[in-house]
Amino acid sequence: MPHPGTLILIMAIAVLAPLLTHGVSRWLPVPLVIFEILLGILIGPDVLGWAHHDEVIDVLSDLGLSMLIFLAGYEIQFDAVRGDTLRRSVWAWVVSLALGLGVAFALSGGAVTKSFVIGTALTSTALGTVLPILRDSGDLRGRFGTVMMAFGAVGEFGPIIAMSLLLSGRSPGTATAVLAAFAAVTAAAVFWALRPRPPWFSQVIAKTLHSSGQFAVRFVMLLLAAMLGLSYAFGLDTLLGAFAAGLVTRLVLQGAAPESSEVVLGKIEAMGFGFLVPVFFIVTGIDFDLDALLGGGRPLILLPAFLLLFLVVRGLPVYFLAPRDLDVRDRRALTLYSATALPLVVAITTIGLADKALTAGEAAALVGAAMVSVLVFPLVALRLRACSPRDLNTTGAGPG
Repeated sequence: MPHPGTLILIMAIAVLAPLLTHGVSRWLPVPLVIFEILLGILIGPDVLGWAHHDEVIDVLSDLGLSMLIFLAGYEIQFDAVRGDTLRRSVWAWVVSLALGLGVAFALSGGAVTKSFVIGTALTSTALGTVLPILRDSGDLRGRFGTVMMAFGAVGEFGPIIAMSLLLSGRSPGTATAVLAAFAAVTAAAVFWALRPRPPWFSQVIAKTLHSSGQFAVRFVMLLLAAMLGLSYAFGLDTLLGAFAAGLVTRLVLQGAAPESSEVVLGKIEAMGFGFLVPVFFIVTGIDFDLDALLGGGRPLILLPAFLLLFLVVRGLPVYFLAPRDLDVRDRRALTLYSATALPLVVAITTIGLADKALTAGEAAALVGAAMVSVLVFPLVALRLRACSPRDLNTTGAGPG
């Protein structure tokens, strides 16, 4: 490892960030990810210059993003996310995509690739980032949590599909065919997951749940690796494979070992949120081009403009298409949570920089706006929910 000190710094920040969150929470409930990113910027090359990149750090960061998307996919409850709620969430994202592409074409002067990059980024919802906030506040349960899961899942999955179609470098017909082939394989995996498992499968899970065998955890990691490898083999973004792996894993565990699934999930979350996910967010801070943002006037103007566009492009369709049974405060909170973006914005802008579709300043402004959205939007949403009557139904069930 060329720079072992960087990994030590990253893990020190991973420990410090929840302490800061806990200390500040008595005055302001700042999301944990904000401290992780800000401290990453602090040790990065544009401030203290303590952190240096190497292959190990890059691999861990990529795994952290994959784990974040995997856990978002795992959280999808098929029995709750269905019917009218699902249809509304899909239509809200389709409207967001049309609106985002139109705004991006206007901003870029008709530059196609740049418009695809910016337009797709504006439609994303950071479900993996919002979920811990919702879980910690208790808002993940009940009707609001069900609706947020539906809109957030489509806001996470939709941009990944759009990335595969619009940013793959293939012709639209070829990209669609490849995506359809991947969808067919994933559908076969879902069909397999829904089939009853033999009795020995659940027995091995139960027997090794608290031993060094950890069969269930190893099996989940195999599914994740297989879906990541499959998406790579198809030339698709690996985030698509990570999301699909989360969906398949939930179906397998709920069907084969429902009594052990929560314990297994806890172990996976400990691996993800305890190690890999913080690495991703801290490295995001380290990679953030602060000089490009502060070096010229245009990126600083673009940052608040992009922040506003997250609300307009992603938030407004959600507000107007939210289920009618949500009160005004909950609809506003849903709008803010849905407009919260970051992980996919980082992934999309990385593609834009690699294709030279974005300048460093534009990418920094877009990522900076996403960072501000993570800080501001959930805080306001939490306050709105605190002033709203709590859901009577805390089981996660509700009308479709």
